[in-house]
Amino acid sequence: MAKRKTLTRRALLIGSAAVAGGVVFGVWRYKTPYANPLLQTLEEGEVALTPYLRLDASGITIITPRAEMGQGIHTTLAALVAEELDVDLKDVAVEHGPASAAYFNAALVEDSLPYAMTDDSGSAERARRFSRIPAKFLGMQITGGSASIPDGYTKMRVAGAAARDVLLQAASERSGVAVDALKTISGNVVLPDGNKLAYTELAEAAAKFEPPSEPKLKAKSSWRLLGKSQPRVDVVVKSTGKAEYAMDLRLPGMRFATVKRNPHLGSEMIGFDASEALAMPGVEATVALNDGVIIVANNTWRAFKAADAVKFEWSEPTYPESSQTMLEQTAAAIDDDLEDSRMRDDGEVDAALLEVDVVSGEYRVPLLAHATMEPMNATAWLRANRLDVWAGNQNPTQARQDAAAIADIDEANVHIHTTYMGGGFGRRAEMDFIQHAVHAAVAIPGTPVNVVWSREEDMTHDQYRPAAVARFRGAIDSRGISALDIKVSAPSVMESQLGRLGLPVLGSDMTIVQGAWDQPYNFANYRVTGYRPEVMIPITSWRSVGNSQNGFFQESMIDELANSVGLDPLEVRLAHIDHVPSRRVIEAVAEMSEWGSVRPEGHGLGLAFVLSFGVPVAQVIEVAVDDGRVRLLNAWIAADVGIALDPRNIEAQLQGGMNFGLSAAISGEITVTEGKVDQTNFHQSDGIRIHQSPNFAVRILENGDKIRGVGEPGLPPAAPALANAVFAATGKRIRELPMNKHLRFV
Repeated sequence: MAKRKTLTRRALLIGSAAVAGGVVFGVWRYKTPYANPLLQTLEEGEVALTPYLRLDASGITIITPRAEMGQGIHTTLAALVAEELDVDLKDVAVEHGPASAAYFNAALVEDSLPYAMTDDSGSAERARRFSRIPAKFLGMQITGGSASIPDGYTKMRVAGAAARDVLLQAASERSGVAVDALKTISGNVVLPDGNKLAYTELAEAAAKFEPPSEPKLKAKSSWRLLGKSQPRVDVVVKSTGKAEYAMDLRLPGMRFATVKRNPHLGSEMIGFDASEALAMPGVEATVALNDGVIIVANNTWRAFKAADAVKFEWSEPTYPESSQTMLEQTAAAIDDDLEDSRMRDDGEVDAALLEVDVVSGEYRVPLLAHATMEPMNATAWLRANRLDVWAGNQNPTQARQDAAAIADIDEANVHIHTTYMGGGFGRRAEMDFIQHAVHAAVAIPGTPVNVVWSREEDMTHDQYRPAAVARFRGAIDSRGISALDIKVSAPSVMESQLGRLGLPVLGSDMTIVQGAWDQPYNFANYRVTGYRPEVMIPITSWRSVGNSQNGFFQESMIDELANSVGLDPLEVRLAHIDHVPSRRVIEAVAEMSEWGSVRPEGHGLGLAFVLSFGVPVAQVIEVAVDDGRVRLLNAWIAADVGIALDPRNIEAQLQGGMNFGLSAAISGEITVTEGKVDQTNFHQSDGIRIHQSPNFAVRILENGDKIRGVGEPGLPPAAPALANAVFAATGKRIRELPMNKHLRFV
């Protein structure tokens, strides 16, 4: 047997921090707060009481550390500050924070340790507490992993409460009234006689006081904003077309550009001839890259047309020339015993599978593109010793680092402006599109350059979700599942991502088995093994990461086992789950969907449950099949987020996540032929349409012991719920995605 790697995915993060010298500074350094980044950019009359709050005479601005990409995070993060500050959301402005280690995401590291989310043992909790130290020293301002709310829940309430405290002290000093006799209401300090002092009047005086590090926070019972649905702070500007995305930016003298890169992903350019392109109207320059060319013109359309006129000589691909061959190599990693991890190994699986009827099978999923509605784009402007970059991005601190290296200037002189973005899903945590803008700005100093990828370039040069293969063997009788052995093979997302940053993977990649080993099932004999073939083409995190494929694998397998002996898939799941929040969501969705009731002929209900990012989610979908055509009718979702800060937004995220997952399940696929990606636009990589979307009902529970985020957990149960519904209606088991290879959806 190949030697199993002993380090897990996040060991590389802790290890990287140690290598960088972070941990050796000791706990005392960890407790020292980062400097407030807002102090460096304040204009006359402005005050920044904390890194999350800026005041001036005109009003209050709440600074959010995470990127708004449609998930509504700016509203909920702002509400955390506003609740403790005693202001109304309608009375504040909300801005994305600058690139700064002060806004590091600790929850992303903490929740990705090699412990199941349901593991509350002393060792697990100690590891989670310790992880905050390397997380701080890494200082990565990442939006992802449904970590924005878990990370910001206390931080941002503390910021609001601390600011309120110093405003009260300033009011006390001005009025001569003791702090205990003062109250705060709607952005004002109220004196005992009823007179009010506006926060904006007190800001300058309040800045003289040191904000407390541990201010008293409001009890949940006294919340005015949190726990209630709030109007989105971005709904008006987005509904009226006033919201500024990176593509909307216009600057004096701006030039517009696009890129053309080697269609063999990751391979270099040997040479090019741009003479015909440069002779076209409005085309001004070309900038050579290792793998292609940036074409600069006086508008984007002319840049697009010129890119088509450039003649290239490309180097050949270094990976298999077809996606089918890649998938076969992925499957072969299991046969060749390229074992990466064994995160679950309960009981005696091999012995339990002897001399019993064994159910077995193989499941497969394809490469997937992110296919964000807004194509990849960024603007860069290099002036003297200052570089400004405007981009919708999920990792501004990494963007700043990469931009500084390309422009050869100090990071302190790089200013990242994070805009709204038309979708992210993990794609905008990558830096390639930002790097292109900086390369263009360096080639044309003093001129702002907006680089926009064509949709074709975007679709054919994504970093994709990896294709994956899973095999299982299981045993079941009237008492339930006695043994389950799952083998999952997928190229390493972390190896590919970190390789682009010049960093190694220090151990196994937990994303390969994420959503399989860490589920709260208590099968007596239960083994999950991950296998790691080589990375063939660039891959990265895709919404819900490994949970997206492993949810489909495991929940289809459990359904297949239950049906093999005529047991109710709902009862089988409940028989093997003790975790109370998980049981409650399954019970809730069963009640909502009237599971067990008689359905019309040709109708089928499918159930799936996945606990991802700490959120147990159960989904049931109802389909109707008529003459081989499948129609999605109804969908029910139950999820437990621990504390529901904004129910309406949570409901929207769960619905959106399920529709995103259904789109991938029905038609999502990237294929490669002769070393090139086949799909070039949405006509070849379609999503679910409005008329295809089911009617939704959502129930939000609060039995969990920690607050959780919901940007990703709504997705993983979608594909298996649909596959299980199709089986219930037709008796046909779908083991390969996308499903439109086997069925017609209407």
